[in-house]
Amino acid sequence: MSPPVHATVVARFGPGGWRGVLLRGPSGSGKSDLALRLIDAGWRLVADDYAHVWASGDGLHACAPDRIAGRIEARGLGILDAATRPVARVFLLIDCVQATPERLPEPAFEILAGVRLPRLDLDIRPASAIRTLALAIDRL
Repeated sequence: MSPPVHATVVARFGPGGWRGVLLRGPSGSGKSDLALRLIDAGWRLVADDYAHVWASGDGLHACAPDRIAGRIEARGLGILDAATRPVARVFLLIDCVQATPERLPEPAFEILAGVRLPRLDLDIRPASAIRTLALAIDRL
């Protein structure tokens, strides 16, 4: 398996089954914080901080490295157990930012492990980030 990527992956069940989102950003950018809020809203953790990703016939898939599977960091509390999904197909890349993104950005895409995925900058600070992310994944 290829080396893990620095990202947090969460998934939500909806029309068509489980849909994963890969959250990227540097250390301290809020990936785990957003994941904790999403878990509270019914999403499942796939991987926190690092994820293995690979292309398969139907898209990009992700899972946690064995040593961190089922665990998430909550700053100030430490490493906690979390409800998880062992593997998810990734439908969307999110770059976690702490700045207001463009109001009407042009659609963006990126290739990861040979798979072309939609990419979105998301200001993870507002409470609305959870709803914005749900709307984005539902549009795919």
